[in-house]
Amino acid sequence: MKHKITDIFFDLDHTLWDFDKNSELTFGIIFKKNTIDVDLKRFSEIYQPINLKYWKLYREEKVTKSNLRYGRLKEAFDALDIVVEDQVIHQLAIDYIDYLTTYNHVFDGTIEILDYLKPKYKLHIITNGFIEVQQTKLEKSNISHYFETVTSSEAVGVKKPNAKVFHHALSLANIKKENGIMIGDNYEADILGALNIGLDAICYNYHNVTLEKDIKEVKHLLDLKEFL
Repeated sequence: MKHKITDIFFDLDHTLWDFDKNSELTFGIIFKKNTIDVDLKRFSEIYQPINLKYWKLYREEKVTKSNLRYGRLKEAFDALDIVVEDQVIHQLAIDYIDYLTTYNHVFDGTIEILDYLKPKYKLHIITNGFIEVQQTKLEKSNISHYFETVTSSEAVGVKKPNAKVFHHALSLANIKKENGIMIGDNYEADILGALNIGLDAICYNYHNVTLEKDIKEVKHLLDLKEFL
């Protein structure tokens, strides 16, 4: 790397915190609580791409937080031809946030790579996730102590890939962009968002998305040792 990297910025959901696994387990709890009879695996298959679609709309300021929470559930039930009353969907949306940090699985290699990087760099989080649950995720998964700062896009007022989020994170870390690097799974929000302000980036491409040739990528978190 051309410049001396002193600080590493990680995305949280889908990069360190295994969102899909924890989310599916959470649905198991809240469906039982609200007596919803649905096959959990089938629901997850339908829900996951719908959830990603709504998060993209949320990043683009096309839906509100409440629209996201309701819409992703409503659309998933509709796709499964399961009739669920609106008031129940609203309750499920509340319960989902309340119970989401019941499970806190992290990706394979998370603890090992953080242990490897911590003595060499200052580590930080930049997340689009809801501010009320992200800190709890960090604490309950026992990784909060690795990070110097946590930048929530919700606190900044815009979402990744908006440049303001990355500039805010750099300001909190008190470094120049040349001395930092962003690691995340989302090509648009994490990688392009960082690169567009001149912050280097590595894509955690465990989902095997086709990337531009010059984009740095790893398929496993421990492969970051090749770059850092």
